[in-house]
Amino acid sequence: MSKRWKIGIYGAGMISEVHARALASIENVELVGVYARSEEKARAFADRYHCRAFYGDAQDFFEAIDVVTVTSPSGFHLEPTEMAANAGVHVICEKPLEISLNRIDQMIKTCAENKVTLCGIFPRRFHPVVEVCRQAIASGRLGKITSCSAYIKWWRSQAYYDSGAWRGTWQLDGGGALMNQSIHTIDLLQYLVGEVDFVHALTATLAHENLEVEDQASALLKFKNGALGVIEGSTSCYPGHTAEIQISGAKGSIFLEDHQLKVWQFAEQDENDELIRKEFGAHQGGGAGAADPKAIPDDWHRMNFEDALFAIEHQTVPTVDGKAARKSVEIIAGIYASAQQEGKRIYLK
Repeated sequence: MSKRWKIGIYGAGMISEVHARALASIENVELVGVYARSEEKARAFADRYHCRAFYGDAQDFFEAIDVVTVTSPSGFHLEPTEMAANAGVHVICEKPLEISLNRIDQMIKTCAENKVTLCGIFPRRFHPVVEVCRQAIASGRLGKITSCSAYIKWWRSQAYYDSGAWRGTWQLDGGGALMNQSIHTIDLLQYLVGEVDFVHALTATLAHENLEVEDQASALLKFKNGALGVIEGSTSCYPGHTAEIQISGAKGSIFLEDHQLKVWQFAEQDENDELIRKEFGAHQGGGAGAADPKAIPDDWHRMNFEDALFAIEHQTVPTVDGKAARKSVEIIAGIYASAQQEGKRIYLK
């Protein structure tokens, strides 16, 4: 990148720390400041990352920056995005883009009207193994795709949910294990194999108290390519296990554990297959974020940010633009709608 970017972070919660560390590793990026409604949080964050603290009125914050990364609670992404867009500031927004499709569509509309770029944060897309898998699927190495599933059997303690009044609420969390944790893997599943046609689902709250939302969800899916699949999303599976994606077809299978390959097998072998297995072979143990929400690698976010800033500078479409970031929320909204109607089939548009 040739341009020097002045970037601010809107929100001083846990994920903002990942944003700050990732941004610090990017050339030509200056972290100008952080905005938080709490003066105490803003000052503490600014002291840690040697930037300015903004609080109260956000006008000065947006006037000081070119790009904002939004890290406020999920149900409060629309408002700072609209403030940024109206100030001519580009937006990189943490997942989910928002908690409803209507609010996401308003974000997309406002950014388009103000001619600013809207990018989502789905950092798992940027690991090199993902492109290797996409190429294998696109080239037909799996043959007719028959099965596409995601298993996210994670754990969150009661203390995690008790740590913030917004956690576990429909209004600000937008949902539970699916919307807050499993969304990364759900996004990656549809990014690899395409759109979902319809879902049947059940959800429950089994291992935690005082939650409005689910800590366990199971869904059956039919994809538009004809394949069937399953999504299991949980924060009730102690001690937390590696997120897994399983994609199979008539000529091969690819199983991913987080960013490493558990299965890479095809009816017709390629000369590079063994090298790929060695480079991306699976390890044992809990995966990124499986039990500890702070255990998120900074480099995935860094690659997501670099892609977004390149697109902004060159006026191209980022890998995760607003429409792309919308898709995982559409799937999750369909699962919630089905579960609220005792497993009724819900078609996605």
